[in-house]
Amino acid sequence: MNGKPLAILGDYAWDVLIRTNTELLQGGDTYGEVLLTPGGSAANVAVWAQRCGLPTRFVGKIGRDRFGELAQRELAHEGVDSYLVETDAQRTGSVAVFIDHSGERSMISGRGADHYLLPSELPRAELEATCHLHLTAWSFFTDPPRAAAREAAKIAAGAGATLSLDPGSFQLIGEMGVESFLDVTTDLGIDLLLPNREEGNVLTGLEEPAAICRKLAEQYGANVILKLDAEGSQVYWEGECFHIPPATDRLVDATGAGDSFAGAFLAAWLSGRGVRESAGYATRVSAWTIQRLGARPPLDGTLDLTIGE
Repeated sequence: MNGKPLAILGDYAWDVLIRTNTELLQGGDTYGEVLLTPGGSAANVAVWAQRCGLPTRFVGKIGRDRFGELAQRELAHEGVDSYLVETDAQRTGSVAVFIDHSGERSMISGRGADHYLLPSELPRAELEATCHLHLTAWSFFTDPPRAAAREAAKIAAGAGATLSLDPGSFQLIGEMGVESFLDVTTDLGIDLLLPNREEGNVLTGLEEPAAICRKLAEQYGANVILKLDAEGSQVYWEGECFHIPPATDRLVDATGAGDSFAGAFLAAWLSGRGVRESAGYATRVSAWTIQRLGARPPLDGTLDLTIGE
């Protein structure tokens, strides 16, 4: 890593988690849990990478409001070095997260300040000083912030950084159009792609994990880690394809599972660990996360974040 931090650009949002104890019936009532928790895919990755011991910088945009103040405090509490553009024009992002009785989640994302980051607002010096830039697809579905994300990738890569991308949402890729999504992401020089099964399927039209990985590697010219939820993950790395088994079958809340995986993997890999070791470590961290509510649950002493010797 040569002493340079990891940089992550994208969304910071507050998640309103609504978890039901039983199946929701139209027009009915039930008990459950309603929580306000910090979120945003990019911010989740940043927090988890920092928790796993990798110096991390988060670049994003927030509203000049109470939620924005809380965002700054929360990132500082987590030890994440943040560059946050503040605006009066939009509110800090928020997301409604519905978690059903099986632990599966559905999300409704508002377009907060995080969706309005402009190229002129980028911290060029900070991006030139990173070893690796991680991006999420939430920065590509609309413009802004697409132009800012593309410019950030150009700046970081031009300074010698490697790049990774999480494709983010199979539904929004479909709404944007697969070809359009590929047009604005495949020319960036991505080194590592981190999709889940549904995103891999919509981007390639294929079903079998190894075939999806090979096709994505061909499309992006990148290494690929395909997240398979309860089945673990499929890795395609420099022409070698192998499977990483899951670490748990107990799902409480799937929110942020992929983000915790990405943050932990980047922390281990950029610290010099091998791909198999890094993927196994990330699987263990993600397994701990999905057994609790929220994308970045408070650490409680039950998770050993030691990466290894």
